[in-house]
Amino acid sequence: MTATRRRAAAAYLLVSGLLAAGCQGGDGTDRAGTSAPAKATPTTTTTTPTPPPELPGGGRTVFPDYRLFGYSGQPGAPGQGRLGIGDLDERVVEIKQRGKNFAHGRKIMPVLELISTVVHGSPGKDGMYRSRIPDEQIQEHLAAARRHDGMLLLNIQPGRADFLAEVKHYERYLLDPHVGLALDPEWAVKPGQVPGRVYGSTTGAELDSVSQYVATLVKRHDLPQKVIVVHQLHRGIITGQDVMKRRSQVAWVKSIDGIGGRGAKIDTWNAITPDQPALFHGGFKLFYEEDAQHGPLMTPGEVMALRPVPEYVLYE
Repeated sequence: MTATRRRAAAAYLLVSGLLAAGCQGGDGTDRAGTSAPAKATPTTTTTTPTPPPELPGGGRTVFPDYRLFGYSGQPGAPGQGRLGIGDLDERVVEIKQRGKNFAHGRKIMPVLELISTVVHGSPGKDGMYRSRIPDEQIQEHLAAARRHDGMLLLNIQPGRADFLAEVKHYERYLLDPHVGLALDPEWAVKPGQVPGRVYGSTTGAELDSVSQYVATLVKRHDLPQKVIVVHQLHRGIITGQDVMKRRSQVAWVKSIDGIGGRGAKIDTWNAITPDQPALFHGGFKLFYEEDAQHGPLMTPGEVMALRPVPEYVLYE
């Protein structure tokens, strides 16, 4: 082969090689002299799972870590309880300070028991003998509970309405870990009855329907345990409690609301608590005005000497 043909063959082989390599040189550069893009290296990312929501003071269950202590009331209605008097943040600070006298080895959970469904002596437009406070007032109290690591209990005085219907009305609030319920059957009357003229009442079946509904919310949204308080003034206000089922998602509290002097209040406590189902935790209510008409209010020491020891202490 002549030198000319050898040079032509070499040139042909060089061009063919470049085309086969995608116009890249042996050093990974193209004919313009720039580096070819490197292949992407797969990366592995680790995602930390979001922890489930907890109670205001931490944890997922209420008892036995906490003792609840609080005030009840309604904004602009001083006669309804201490919570409706003065500056809201000042009231919560007061709750936290006074609650220390009831700790007895537990953490105090400050409670704002807000009367949210309010009973009336007249039927109203829907004939239910009750009204609901504005959402703005609930949101204001919820914000205060959050600021102070406390719990907001929405108190329901249903009139002729059903407890479950009222509870469902507040579902959007119950999805918050800071919010629970307080049911007041003294104000739950039957058709034809007028609140205030007769004592209202409820049944274990009705209470259990509320428990089942709330437990479903807790499971569906992975919420911490919900507190449901039921207030009882005398034995006949709640009947048929044996049908109530224990559900781990719900912490039931029965608040004994007897009014009077020390002796009368202890008698009411002793008359109601022995026969209540084991699923109930004990609660005790004191009234600044009504109790004081019969003598000095019971002291923290006297309250904590009750047996069983109250796990929720409420002042109105």
